[in-house]
Amino acid sequence: MDINLNFKEQFIRNLPYKPYCTNDLGYTFINSKEHAATKRYIQCNPPHQIVYLVFDVDDPQAVMSWYDANLPPPSWTAQNPENGHAHVVYELKTPVLTTNASRQKIVRYLSAIQTGLAQKLGADMGYAQLLTKNPCHNHWRVKIWTEEKYELDYLADFVDLTSKPKRLQEVFGLGRNYTLFETVRKWAYKAIRTHRGSTFNDWLKDVLKQCESVNSSFTIPLLYSEIKATAKSIARYCWKNDAYCYQEFIQRQVYKGSLGGKLGSSSNGGKARSDQYKDLRRNAKIMYAQGIKKTEIAKYLKVSRMTISRWL
Repeated sequence: MDINLNFKEQFIRNLPYKPYCTNDLGYTFINSKEHAATKRYIQCNPPHQIVYLVFDVDDPQAVMSWYDANLPPPSWTAQNPENGHAHVVYELKTPVLTTNASRQKIVRYLSAIQTGLAQKLGADMGYAQLLTKNPCHNHWRVKIWTEEKYELDYLADFVDLTSKPKRLQEVFGLGRNYTLFETVRKWAYKAIRTHRGSTFNDWLKDVLKQCESVNSSFTIPLLYSEIKATAKSIARYCWKNDAYCYQEFIQRQVYKGSLGGKLGSSSNGGKARSDQYKDLRRNAKIMYAQGIKKTEIAKYLKVSRMTISRWL
């Protein structure tokens, strides 16, 4: 096994806090990094993040599939000594989040690169992307080809980014994350109108239900943790950007803050100007703690942004 101590330490450091792992693919469980690293199969990418692009190549010459396809050398390959089948892995220089609303263009870009690489490698398009052959386990024939970590733009030069799947069921790998996000996002922009006057939790439940419906259309569905994170991201984004819902949210927070202030006060509340500003200051702090920007707080409380900054 071609592996050194530095590689092993870095690989374990990059693992999820508690990765899925197993010696038998029929029985998968979650454990600590240290224990999981002793198993044949392991989850190498943290939830909602891509550090490694993993491809399952079912061919006796799988470890050289990258060379035959004129691709750059992978970070490593882990080969089954019995049949030659292998996992071919590329490590990214900059990990990519898969659920952040502001980074969906990057997810789509990475998805196209992943699909292109899989096609050129002749990889299994039905591979679920969760578990990989553990390169730290001596059951596999492991070869480290390079210590270089790859930029997306560099990998993109080796593949065709124009091809797209014809049907939802054909979406592969990260394409599922992007397709799920885009499909539910477009639905949510209109659906949120029916939740005006409702609560965020009710809205989140509906978004999650829609995510589960789309996920069921994939040949290889995403994990529940993936769709739950995507649902939260969409729900929060739409809720905050729907003017009606957001305004109601602000009003509720201000009301709760003023109510709490009255209950906690030893007096019935004065009429003096200083007391009025005291209420405003308290409400500003409550709104800021809820993640509302200073400019929006100032606009709602009808004071200057400088005043808000001074109060906070």
